[in-house]
Amino acid sequence: MAILIRSRPLIRTLTNFKTITTVPFLSQEPQLAGTPPENTTPLPPNPSSGSPLYNENWRSPFAATSQSVSSSVVPLGFLRQSPAARMQAMSESLDVEGLMNLFADWVTTQRWEDMKQVFELWIRSLDRNGKPNKPDANLFNYYLRANLMMGATADDLLGLASQMEEYGLVANTASHNLILKAMFQSGEPLSWADKSVKLLERMIATGVEYKEALPDEESYDLVTGLLFKANLIDDALKYIDSALKSGYKLSMNVFNECVRSCIYSNRLDALVSIIEKCKKTDQNKGLLPPWNMCTHLADSALQADNSELAFTSLEFFVKWIVRGETVKPPVLLSVGEGLLVAALGTAGRTYNVKLLNGAWEVLKRSLRQMRIPNPESFLAKMYAHASLGQLQNAFATLHEFEKAYASSKDESAEELFSPFTSLNPLAVACCRNGFVTLDSVYYQLENLSRADPPFKSLAALNCVILGCANIWDIDRAYQTFAAIESTFGLTPDIHSYNALIYAFGKLGKRDEATKVYEHFMDLGVKPNEMTYSLLVDAHLIKREPKAALSVVDEMVHAQYKPSKEMLKKIRRRCTREMDYESDDRVEELTKKFNIRMGAENRRNMLFNLRYNMEYSG
Repeated sequence: MAILIRSRPLIRTLTNFKTITTVPFLSQEPQLAGTPPENTTPLPPNPSSGSPLYNENWRSPFAATSQSVSSSVVPLGFLRQSPAARMQAMSESLDVEGLMNLFADWVTTQRWEDMKQVFELWIRSLDRNGKPNKPDANLFNYYLRANLMMGATADDLLGLASQMEEYGLVANTASHNLILKAMFQSGEPLSWADKSVKLLERMIATGVEYKEALPDEESYDLVTGLLFKANLIDDALKYIDSALKSGYKLSMNVFNECVRSCIYSNRLDALVSIIEKCKKTDQNKGLLPPWNMCTHLADSALQADNSELAFTSLEFFVKWIVRGETVKPPVLLSVGEGLLVAALGTAGRTYNVKLLNGAWEVLKRSLRQMRIPNPESFLAKMYAHASLGQLQNAFATLHEFEKAYASSKDESAEELFSPFTSLNPLAVACCRNGFVTLDSVYYQLENLSRADPPFKSLAALNCVILGCANIWDIDRAYQTFAAIESTFGLTPDIHSYNALIYAFGKLGKRDEATKVYEHFMDLGVKPNEMTYSLLVDAHLIKREPKAALSVVDEMVHAQYKPSKEMLKKIRRRCTREMDYESDDRVEELTKKFNIRMGAENRRNMLFNLRYNMEYSG
């Protein structure tokens, strides 16, 4: 306490001060803060602001700044130099490795002009030992690439590449690829195609001793791409084959261009060979053209009846369908049914079982059990099996066809099961080996009718009847017709009667054919257009145009229109029999139905030809 009393006079002499209270109770109410003094030290800068002073001593920033400038890695004088002087300084201070690292950084920023300038300055400078700088092949390739990116032509790059010999360097694969890329980008494929081929051959020859100069995948892609642009397809295919033999992978662009060029130049067999070779290598078996190109490929193959290429296009379609089903969300791709019907027809014409089965599987996969195939698809499949001689499969397809469309009430459904039109390939196949095939088919149908469940097909029996008529065997035709009711328990339809009429008429038995017609008319079976056409043919065989015209009158009365071929046959018979009255009747029918018959001058010349025996012998 005495110390505090003695210090009071000293405290009084000071101004603007506050004493500490000696009262034990302190007020707890909040007080307003007084105004801060003007000369207070500021807070350090915010670290997140990225201030350059943060890593320095913020208590004395100016001293730190001067110290940091003096200890900087890059000299201040270098930063203040002009760009040209800076390039000169770098060219004099960097070695090969340092220049490679610098150029690698500049490639990412595309500083092509700086790269070119520094290399040219560096090549004229001396190294630390006072000797001229000598680049290696990889460093020189940076220089070539810089010139290429700055728009240098292939001639310019060839000239620069020739300078590599002055430094004792051999151009490697990357050097040649840069020159080939300049040729590819020149826009003049015809003028550079031959030079690119020579350069590629030179790479192959040099690579015998210097492996680093051998062509790689990019080399072959550039050369083949340039040849395709120049429409030199044979040469391009040659080097594609060479690339595949070397074990290289084709780029997708080159593969697509190969497919497109072969399609337009009609080199489909060569394309099949290339695709088959690609399938045999692991790195190329995944090549897949775009969907639209696959469609174009399939169309071209089917038009040319190239079954192997058609099957290859179906494989491409399957890959696309599987790929679409595996992605999320799935993309459901489908091949057009018309295209697959054409593929089935090609399989029948070229006797290709693989294409037949593949086309049907792709069709089922495309439909995804959403609906049944169209009638044309079933008919095309039956035609293909019949052409291949696979009658058992053909009749199995007919059974599926009947289950799908036999109950159809469409007006055209009747013609779907006609042995004269839709099922005619099946009827022809039944008599391919004469009565041996016919009997075999009949006994198989008879056995199937006793199976469990039984299979009874009236359409199949009608095909057998027509097959018998095709081989002029009226006895087998009549027996098969009679077995429809007696053995199979079915009722003959109009196609059954038409097949029997055709069998009688073909043998000139016009009266029997007419009786068949009268018989089913009494039974209430309605004749169709084919019935009248067969009766007309039966009368014309007997040289009776008037009877044929009477059948035409019945046909018109039944609301059917006679065809142009039918009236032509009647007119021809009228001319030969000199029946001018019937000929006038034919003219009336043509005018009534507005049918243009046309002239038959060449036929008349042959008919009126007079043979002379003077020059015989």
